[in-house]
Amino acid sequence: MGVGPSTKETTLHHFRDPLLKVLSEDTDIDFQGVVLAGIPQDNVNKLFTGERIGYWIEAMRSDGVIVSADSWGNSDIDFANTVEMIGKRGIPVVGLSFCGVSGQFVVTNPYMDTIVDINKNPEGIETDVVGENSLSELDAKKAKALLKLKMRR
Repeated sequence: MGVGPSTKETTLHHFRDPLLKVLSEDTDIDFQGVVLAGIPQDNVNKLFTGERIGYWIEAMRSDGVIVSADSWGNSDIDFANTVEMIGKRGIPVVGLSFCGVSGQFVVTNPYMDTIVDINKNPEGIETDVVGENSLSELDAKKAKALLKLKMRR
């Protein structure tokens, strides 16, 4: 979602996406696929997009979902809304996002209780170093473990 830390990811990172690798290799998971959503400019369409994703996930009868975002600020609205639209349907949800130094989102909701920060810089800032701003295999494993725990409840 959006512009920010994702501008530092290489094409190779996308072709070998750590989250897809970790989820697709786990035989305990019935990995259903990926939903890609853009970030609309206006709030009406932001909310509409999140709501449609919630309906879609519900229609797929998913037992759990990981929502990933690679930016911050205005994009937090999309991220938070999507997490909420999934969570309010009773579907366990875990988030992956670049939180960084503030560790805070522009907006939050009760369903954002399990977020994995993908920032690797010790100072918590976005850098020009490839790999410090993007999702790693360890991040993906943390998100998967947290989701499995939430699904047990």
